[in-house]
Amino acid sequence: MREAAFIKHNRDKWQKIDNETRNTNIPAETMADNFIELTDDLSYARTFYPRSQTVRYLNQLAGRYFINIYQYRKSEKGWFWRFWKESLPLTMYRCRKYMLYSFIFMFAGVLLGIFSQQQESNFASYFLGSGYVNMTLENIEKGDPMAVYKDEAKESMFYGIAFNNIRVAFLAFILGIFCSVGTVWVLFSNGIMLGVFQFFFYQKGLLLTSAMSIWLHGTLEISAIIIAGGAGITLGNSLLFPGSHKRVYALQKAVMDALKIALGLIPVFITAAFIESYLTRLTEMPIYFNLTIIGLSALFIIWYFFYYPYLIHKRTNERAKEN
Repeated sequence: MREAAFIKHNRDKWQKIDNETRNTNIPAETMADNFIELTDDLSYARTFYPRSQTVRYLNQLAGRYFINIYQYRKSEKGWFWRFWKESLPLTMYRCRKYMLYSFIFMFAGVLLGIFSQQQESNFASYFLGSGYVNMTLENIEKGDPMAVYKDEAKESMFYGIAFNNIRVAFLAFILGIFCSVGTVWVLFSNGIMLGVFQFFFYQKGLLLTSAMSIWLHGTLEISAIIIAGGAGITLGNSLLFPGSHKRVYALQKAVMDALKIALGLIPVFITAAFIESYLTRLTEMPIYFNLTIIGLSALFIIWYFFYYPYLIHKRTNERAKEN
């Protein structure tokens, strides 16, 4: 690439980064991304235009950014709070379209599960296991269809569910490395399971009863699996569509984003496990008890993982424009 074309292609980006050096409130990941962009461009310019003014300009700009990073590292405190307040929400905003893809894949699985159970009544036994289905049928005959949640001790049930939920989330995230195919499989199979399970109870005339119990913990659990799936698709997309970045750099950046999201979901899965172990078994509780927890869980997911990231992104842009 000729130097003039190289400058024309990157000029706006360099100007934006140059302006951001005057902003004392740059988010950590933005600062890191900009510094990596600058060093990549500087390395390219040093290789192909070693004695040009472009190299001198990029070297000065990268130097100023290095000073900012050093000062940031010296003065930054409360990194744990900053992760939840800014870093994770900004990452969620950047990955928002992959969250939509993840939801679509799981919803497609739910529809397929419903259709399959509708066409073949034994499909639930095939997909969920004949032992589980027979046990559920026995519980329905006894008048306690949700007795499965009462069979195990609360403490052991909590640890088992929490571990399994976190395992599923990291599986959905890690399998994204296979060009998102593994993640899509996890989402689709979990969606089929959910569709079959709910339609099975619908056929028994117990849809409301099952929904009030399942979604008590499932609102957090299923939402977190979808978000973890979005993290996995983010990972796979970086390999398939690296854009203007080098594929290795795009993958590194996607790994950091996906890992942030996966780690941020751990408290959600632990809370869901607590609800499933200690509260879902309380099937005699009034329906408004269930509706309150389901409503609060849904509001939290929508607010923190989708609306709040939009607010943080908007606030960050306004701050950058002001500076």
